[in-house]
Amino acid sequence: MRLTQFTDFGLRALMRLAADTHRSFSTGDIAAEFGISRHHLTKVIRDLADAGFVKTQRGVGGGFRLARAPEEITLGEVVRSLEQRQALVECFRDDGGCCALTPRCRLKGKLAAAREAFLRTLDDTTLAECAYPPAPPRRVASARRLSL
Repeated sequence: MRLTQFTDFGLRALMRLAADTHRSFSTGDIAAEFGISRHHLTKVIRDLADAGFVKTQRGVGGGFRLARAPEEITLGEVVRSLEQRQALVECFRDDGGCCALTPRCRLKGKLAAAREAFLRTLDDTTLAECAYPPAPPRRVASARRLSL
């Protein structure tokens, strides 16, 4: 199963927040750290806030942080929330799609079972288990003069 870039960005942001729960981040912070689009990340954060995974604050000192402890958030619930608009295959769409195999297809049930197994595995993993710590600060080599 392939997750959308939208979900990928959401998971990256949440993993970073999980490693530093007392800090508020800006979209610029996360976008720069992971080399991703700030504009796209803004949309992702909005969805994460609407789903109750992050809380946001505007103004000076604002930003976003986890709304719940990382031990209380499973990857399964995040993926379900962010992928809800993306059907795994055509026939899984809300409108049923337009697959010619639909009347006699024997694949749909297998794909549904595989999707559920995938999500159950993610349900067993918390955000705390996948927290992504910041990179260690770089050490600057000091210039030393050698005397002869």
